[in-house]
Amino acid sequence: MSEGLLSKRLGIGRTPIREALQRLAREGLVQILPRRGVIVSEINVKTQMRLLETRREVERLVARCAARRASGSERARMAELAQLFERSAKKNDDKGFMRVDREFNELCVAAAKNEFAAGAMRLMASLSRRFWYQHYKQAADLPETAKLHADIARAIAKADEQGAARATDRLMDMIQSFTRATVTAEA
Repeated sequence: MSEGLLSKRLGIGRTPIREALQRLAREGLVQILPRRGVIVSEINVKTQMRLLETRREVERLVARCAARRASGSERARMAELAQLFERSAKKNDDKGFMRVDREFNELCVAAAKNEFAAGAMRLMASLSRRFWYQHYKQAADLPETAKLHADIARAIAKADEQGAARATDRLMDMIQSFTRATVTAEA
């Protein structure tokens, strides 16, 4: 793809296209090839596993900080999100889960009140989400994933820092297993 082609297809100017592509490139979602165009970055298991090494540490930090620093209204919403995760687990509702997950991720970083961890999480979340969307139907256990998210949300709602960290580790263990399973699912 090129900026010109995207501009023509979308009916908007090249400047917003260029800015959007530069942001996507910073996030690792596309590669800009000077005078040749733009390509979507490859999704591969080795890169995803390295991302998960970092994500585990940052997610644990965010969960602990959120459990410690969340306001009363943020804790109440976390408790509600835990129930919504449980509901999506019971129904095996992928779309419902994804909607709740997006709000959960944003609420976690807001409640953590750490702008540096928030920036890192947002970058990793877009890369992780892309991998998830490509592979979840063939290799993921959506009900288990939703339950693990609910455990984190409940721990944050209860101001349980250690419980939030342990629940985050269980989720990250499952995500790493899911990532490895995509290799066998594709074979």
